Amino acid sequence: MGGLTSVLAPIAIVNETALRLGRAVGVVAMALMVIAILVQVFFRYVLGNALPWPDEAARFCMLWMTGLMAPTAFRRGGFVAIDMVPLMLPRLMGQILTLCLLVVSLAVLLVAVNIGWSEVTGFGGRFATAALYLPTSFGFDEWYRIPRSWMMASLLVGVILLIAVNIELILRAIITLLGGGDLLPKIADAPVGAE
Repeated sequence: MGGLTSVLAPIAIVNETALRLGRAVGVVAMALMVIAILVQVFFRYVLGNALPWPDEAARFCMLWMTGLMAPTAFRRGGFVAIDMVPLMLPRLMGQILTLCLLVVSLAVLLVAVNIGWSEVTGFGGRFATAALYLPTSFGFDEWYRIPRSWMMASLLVGVILLIAVNIELILRAIITLLGGGDLLPKIADAPVGAE
């Protein structure tokens, strides 16, 4: 069991560090998304002249926010789940069922990596967004049209982070199943709005 806990420790440290950074970027993405939506509401309903870019910018930020925040929710048990069956079973059977579900989740996530990669590098990823541009000069006279692949990379990054979290949770489930659950450090659950 000491071998499993020594394997788990660096994975947990890497996950916590990566997810902390992901949450910070996700918070910025959420703030930018809200700003883009408010700008669009103001221009559309107050000035009567809708802008072309806020909808796409909000979608871009929403995808990145989801890809970067979902792994934290998964690690902390924040996803919607029906846990009635494992709780009704005897403790050992419930732990085995949890481990089996984590292994199935890992298989699904490994398939999702291929889907994410094909979204980034495939046919759709070769196009640019319709209305999102980045300035390429300080005079704002040259602009670069943001590729759609940048938006779809959020799926790939999110799935890779979910796989890392899933591996950590599988190791935790195995250690718990072997009777070492009391040796595991608790996963930090920061209060809402705090880091």
